[in-house]
Amino acid sequence: MSDEPAHLALMLDAPLMSWGFASRFTRRTTALHPTRSALTGMICAAAGAAKGSADEKTWLERLHAVRLSVLTIPRRTAGGGPELPIRRLEDYHVTGGGYDRKTQAGSIPRKASGGPCDNPTVSWRHYLQDARFGIILAGPAPVLRDVARALRDPRWGVWFGRKNCIPAAPLVRGEVARGRDTAMASLGLAGRSPEDFDRVEDAPSFADGVDTVMDMPVSFAAREFKPRRILRRPRRGNGGSDAGLRAPAP
Repeated sequence: MSDEPAHLALMLDAPLMSWGFASRFTRRTTALHPTRSALTGMICAAAGAAKGSADEKTWLERLHAVRLSVLTIPRRTAGGGPELPIRRLEDYHVTGGGYDRKTQAGSIPRKASGGPCDNPTVSWRHYLQDARFGIILAGPAPVLRDVARALRDPRWGVWFGRKNCIPAAPLVRGEVARGRDTAMASLGLAGRSPEDFDRVEDAPSFADGVDTVMDMPVSFAAREFKPRRILRRPRRGNGGSDAGLRAPAP
């Protein structure tokens, strides 16, 4: 039997996405690619594993054995025109304003002390537009089959970073199979190689990685994460830079 791990292909396709990784206070930023913590949380939600539960702990332990590759798949204009750049959208977001305290108290945001906020809550929330990502998961076949089953029939809602980022297409592409080429074909990229796309991957070792992010979830209830070593690889012919991983300003 081959020692090659099983593979599962996912497609993240939506008008808006937001992958929080370093948000502070009222400014909610987004990474330029899906984070491992976000994808893990999405899988746990689809499986119905509540935060802090024994089910969540089991899922997190199982998913630690899965390696993640994220491919940026460019969109094109109608008729096969030029690639569309990924752009950031900033939303000036206000909640809790204009409500009557007597009849609409349940709609007013609450303070940590429990009482209603005196003023509306303002935040700046960032999104990605025209983004599309192929996800290749590599690991034990039983784990990947359970992931596919959960995402095809989710118990709780599945979205890409925020509840308004609804998938525009099915997530799971193809079946769990051995061979990376099969996963690429499931994404509609038969005959192509991951090297043809800008990508972010789990590094096989610390020495092989180029960056470290606190992106390996240990407990969503306690918001505890471990360091994750990653590789950022530009597509072939991109001059050896990471230019394809940067989104231009709006």
